[in-house]
Amino acid sequence: MPDFPQGAVDVSSAEDLKRVVQSASSARELAVDAEADALHAFRPRLCFVQIATDREVFLLDTLVPEVRLSELGAAFAEAEKAKYFHAAAGDLQYLAERGLRVRGLFDTHRAVTLLGWPKVGLADLARERLQVELPKEHQQADFSIRPLPEELRRYIADDVRYLCELGRQIREECRKADILEEVELDCRRLEDEALSRPEIGTEYRVKLSRPGLSASERALGTAVALRLHQLRLKWAEAADVPFGRMLSNAAIGELASNPPENMRQLAKTPHVRGKLVREHGEELLAAIAELLARWRKGELRVEVPEAKRMDSAQRRRGEALRAFRAAKAAERKVTPSVVLSNPLVSDLARSPPTNLDELARVPYLGEKRLRLYGRDILRILGG
Repeated sequence: MPDFPQGAVDVSSAEDLKRVVQSASSARELAVDAEADALHAFRPRLCFVQIATDREVFLLDTLVPEVRLSELGAAFAEAEKAKYFHAAAGDLQYLAERGLRVRGLFDTHRAVTLLGWPKVGLADLARERLQVELPKEHQQADFSIRPLPEELRRYIADDVRYLCELGRQIREECRKADILEEVELDCRRLEDEALSRPEIGTEYRVKLSRPGLSASERALGTAVALRLHQLRLKWAEAADVPFGRMLSNAAIGELASNPPENMRQLAKTPHVRGKLVREHGEELLAAIAELLARWRKGELRVEVPEAKRMDSAQRRRGEALRAFRAAKAAERKVTPSVVLSNPLVSDLARSPPTNLDELARVPYLGEKRLRLYGRDILRILGG
């Protein structure tokens, strides 16, 4: 069993940060994790970044202005220096917002998913590969608390303490399974697509809970859902809580599909919390009543942005590519996403290349896929 770094170094000043920069610059591999208060605030803040080498663990207090993550930019930009993350997508967005772009990413969660392992959580991997128990009861804790309680401090340190060794082992398993290139290409896509998080609430999509609604009823339901979404954003910002805790998507789906007309009906609506009924019930009912009145008069016109419809040829290409990757995955005894990831299937079906040179320029396809499947892919897309 390898020796793991003991303890953790708190980093809460510019002077402390210099030691981290020096250690990160000289290390060949880094383990990285991030903690935010996304479950406790309307506008989540990055609260900690944890960085580990084989010798040290650093806990960077990113609520302190002097802890500027951009100081680590050079070390994180070295593609030859491995950066082990577990489920990196969200962390990469927080880091990008603070001016820190990652190269050399190896996402252990993505790797074991492509390996087809049944358990992909960090605690499961640490237990099975390293015989280490990682308690996960603090996953939903508020990491903005200062001073951070000692049990939370240990918890966030342990999230990176074993990750370098775990990453090396998983990388070796990918090499043995002959899928390392495919995993690394997926990690490059994660690096490149790590942009700042979207504006709060913009990703909401209406989903009504009752099937079989008429076009008129769907128009009403959509209008109610969009109005309630705007209201919950307003209420949540005032209370400084995540908008989903104020009123969940499931609750909006129920309210929009079966609009209540009084407090009694509102209180009986599934997923609607009693606290919301007490604090905002009257405003919510008034908004629904206004929309119902306009709907009954035939005055309600809802402009709903439609998702881009794929044409029938694009749909057929996608179906053919998915059938092809399933067959090839069975031959290689790998997961289908190793053959072609979902984003690659979408990209190829939407903009099909017509020759090997064009196919070679498709981002994240890679030389190996081109060699193994290039002519078959062109035949499918041409057909």
